[in-house]
Amino acid sequence: MKMPILFMSFFLAQDFHDIAPPIDYSLIPPWLIFLGAFVALTIIGLIAWFISKSFRRPAPIQSPRERALELLERMQRDVEKMQPYRFSIRVSDILRRFVTEQFNLPVTRQTSVEFLSGLTKASPFSEEEKSLLEDFLNRCDLIKFARYEATAADSTLLLEEATRFVKGGQLATV
Repeated sequence: MKMPILFMSFFLAQDFHDIAPPIDYSLIPPWLIFLGAFVALTIIGLIAWFISKSFRRPAPIQSPRERALELLERMQRDVEKMQPYRFSIRVSDILRRFVTEQFNLPVTRQTSVEFLSGLTKASPFSEEEKSLLEDFLNRCDLIKFARYEATAADSTLLLEEATRFVKGGQLATV
């Protein structure tokens, strides 16, 4: 039994050393690795952004005529819901904006009478379009300023005239 004690004493006699810290064998400093990863991810992100941007189609630009027809079509749903006074103002605004954008005429800064008298001198409109526009503006003025007791039928007629004018004098299919 002396042998195991002798063996243990030999084992205990040896000095144990602390564990040595890891040795850094890298030739590149850690901050450079983080910087490289950041730059690489930024470049990948920019490439992905440019690719997604190139596949995105630009929204088609609507002409003033298309925009006015779309707005008038939306107004069709409000004929019964909206008061004729407010309806006439909205339809009139749509038509005035269309004429201003399409023909560069100062309709929004003139009264109906001023605008119609200016049309007699020089006009980009046909006689039918002038007549239609004059009738429309007179009806709107009657509703807006003379406080004519308009009905939903009057609103429908205004909408049909405005749509017909925007389509270029063709019969409206409202």
